[in-house]
Amino acid sequence: MAEFTRQEIIKMINGLHPEKTLYLTHCNLSGLSLYGADLSGADLEGANLYGANLERAHLSGANLIGADLGRTLLNRALLTKANLTGATLHDGAKLAGANLIGANLFRADLTGGADLEGANLTGANLEETNLTRANLTKANLTKANLIRANLTVANLENANLTGANLAGANLTKANLTGADLEGADLTGANLSGADLTGVDLTGVIGYNP
Repeated sequence: MAEFTRQEIIKMINGLHPEKTLYLTHCNLSGLSLYGADLSGADLEGANLYGANLERAHLSGANLIGADLGRTLLNRALLTKANLTGATLHDGAKLAGANLIGANLFRADLTGGADLEGANLTGANLEETNLTRANLTKANLTKANLIRANLTVANLENANLTGANLAGANLTKANLTGADLEGADLTGANLSGADLTGVDLTGVIGYNP
């Protein structure tokens, strides 16, 4: 696509008709302040959003495949059913309180201490997602797909993992203190050194102490 200046991009976003799709594939949006911007359904595939401020932004249904969201502020952003396949959210990306219901984060990279405290990931696809050292304190992961996800040293304290599929997941040294695992599937999961203090493992599928 054509190259736009940052000022032109902001004008495009602010002046977009609500029924039109915004196409910003592979654009450099790094460091931009897009607080509260309406980017619902936008095509941001491969876009560089490193260090951008997207707090409280509306990104429902947005295409963020392969986008660089490293160090991006996405606190309380609306990302329902957004496609973040292969996206990078490393270097401490902030998603505290974000709404990621039904979002697709297949093989996304959230290493480097991504903050998802209190985020809603109900029904989200996190298959093979790298969540090493991520903060998922009080996150809602009800019925989330975490098959073969890497949760090494992740903080899942008081997280809701009801009905979540953690088959083959790596939970080495993860903090699961007080987490709700009712109906969760831990078949083949690696729980070496994981802290399960206060966790009721009754009825958990595939758990072998």
